[in-house]
Amino acid sequence: QVQLAESGGGLVQAGGSLRLSCAASGRTFSNYAMGWFRRAPGEEREFVGSITSSGSHTYYTDTVKGRFTISRDNAKNMVYLQMNNLKPEDTAVYYCAARPGAVSWDYWGQGTQVTVSS
Repeated sequence: QVQLAESGGGLVQAGGSLRLSCAASGRTFSNYAMGWFRRAPGEEREFVGSITSSGSHTYYTDTVKGRFTISRDNAKNMVYLQMNNLKPEDTAVYYCAARPGAVSWDYWGQGTQVTVSS
């Protein structure tokens, strides 16, 4: 069982930066791939990016490549989403998720709001 808690959201102007954090409980955090997702108002939840359990590989959706960076610190049970050059279309509630196996994201945080003003 893993519990996840996001933090770091807020209001930022277009072109600005934010760093989201996700704190995980549980002794097996380092076994899980971790992901970030977002849901914009009126939209479906979408995949933002993920990082393998060791942190050796990261994956991003095309719309954030080159602007967002995912990292993790397994010693601290933390995963981060560094967001640079933010755009108004990045406005959403951002969620972190944990994937213990190869397929499904089984654990989710409650989300943190990111609002980018133009």
